[in-house]
Amino acid sequence: MKTQTKSKKVNKAWLHDHVTDPYVRLAQKEGFRARAAYKLKELDEAFHLVRPGQVVVDLGAAPGAWSQYLRRRFAPKHAGAGGAAVGELDGTIIALDLLDFEPIEGVTFIQGDFREDQVLKQLEDALAGRPVDLVVSDMAPNLSGIASADAARIEHLVELAVDFARQHLRPEGALVAKVFHGGGYDPLVQLFRQTFRVVKAHKPKSSRDKSAETFLVGLGLKRT
Repeated sequence: MKTQTKSKKVNKAWLHDHVTDPYVRLAQKEGFRARAAYKLKELDEAFHLVRPGQVVVDLGAAPGAWSQYLRRRFAPKHAGAGGAAVGELDGTIIALDLLDFEPIEGVTFIQGDFREDQVLKQLEDALAGRPVDLVVSDMAPNLSGIASADAARIEHLVELAVDFARQHLRPEGALVAKVFHGGGYDPLVQLFRQTFRVVKAHKPKSSRDKSAETFLVGLGLKRT
């Protein structure tokens, strides 16, 4: 009974924090599907990542807030209240996730597991040989609560994103990947430094203070 009571308290506290969160309210007001849109917005403003005409791959895209933000950036004159701009799209957005999400006009969505070769092939087919300007990854595994196992799962997903970036990014392209402070953090920073000419770690203000998440930004591939 004590465990159940504690769980109810935790859920009630989370719900209170969520409802009163200024970024949740702002997302509802501006038509974004999740507050996560403001994380990408802050990263974009800090590092000048998104420009019209780009080819962008959005990994771990559900429920679609990052793709919505990208869509608005590619058609800023036509932004509406629905969270994504409408009309002609000056750029290409390919989104991928295990979970389905409501379609966004002009966004190509692939449902599947990024760790599977068949899904990766679908993504490559959608690119049709075009080099990628920007890869954004909000991927995160289902956490077990076992620190070592969770760190390994997170590290694996980021490694896959880096490998994809190595193969498909333009030389001046960029990768943004969500990581978590913990046992696997330093090796991932090292991996980024081995891969990119400039590496920055950035925790957006819109990322909750209690969260261990941060984002690694890699700019410009190193020549191999």
